[in-house]
Amino acid sequence: MNEPNQTDRIDQTDQIDQMNKICLVILALAGAGLSCACSPRQFTTVTIYDHPTAYVRLEFDRTVTKGAEHSHPIVLTPGQIAAVLGGVRIHEPIALVRGDILQQDPIPRVHPAFTDKDIALFAPLLAQALSKATPEEVVTFYQTRPISAITREVTSGGLFIQGDKLHLILANYRSHTRYMADFGVAETQDDRLTPMQSLAPQDGRLDFEPDSAKQERSVGVLSMLFQTDHRELTVLYKQLPPRPLVQPTP
Repeated sequence: MNEPNQTDRIDQTDQIDQMNKICLVILALAGAGLSCACSPRQFTTVTIYDHPTAYVRLEFDRTVTKGAEHSHPIVLTPGQIAAVLGGVRIHEPIALVRGDILQQDPIPRVHPAFTDKDIALFAPLLAQALSKATPEEVVTFYQTRPISAITREVTSGGLFIQGDKLHLILANYRSHTRYMADFGVAETQDDRLTPMQSLAPQDGRLDFEPDSAKQERSVGVLSMLFQTDHRELTVLYKQLPPRPLVQPTP
């Protein structure tokens, strides 16, 4: 068998060096992508309401580009906001262990995301926030409640207006704050600082009623594969009649 000559060795070394450089570039690009994906899209500019268990804030939206700013400030009544919140639905997944097939689960498969109490709290605050927001700001909301001595559940997200469309992002729907800790991973994220980031996988599918006021997102097959967990609704809010606020009974 012929031994490789010096020229062949140099060519092989050059190829290895070239491959190493390509790998480094790919790793660098992947790292940059992960860094961007993990960075917050906004920071707080104005606090509308703040309580240990809930808040409404205005936050600077880093995703806004010149010429595509939000339609803020804008005046919507609490009744208009209530109509949007009241139309948000959660489609719970089938879980045999919970007895869904036997209809033994007390939670309906399709149910409102916000209770009358939630709507009565948030609708006036969100309307106030939209009236103060700038075109570069998004309105965020947050609510939490304890479910045990060591964990809480969080519902949070944001909304903004583009023309005659209200975009509502429900990043968390009753997400457990100790989801990562249950897998042995240290909790490094303060859920009060990141209302637009999901704390845990969102099992329920987001939907809106009536269907006529929902604008479907037109995406290709590849886009659908990567956006199955998209937590955004686009609502034609002007088509909805205002909803009266139901004050909770003491």
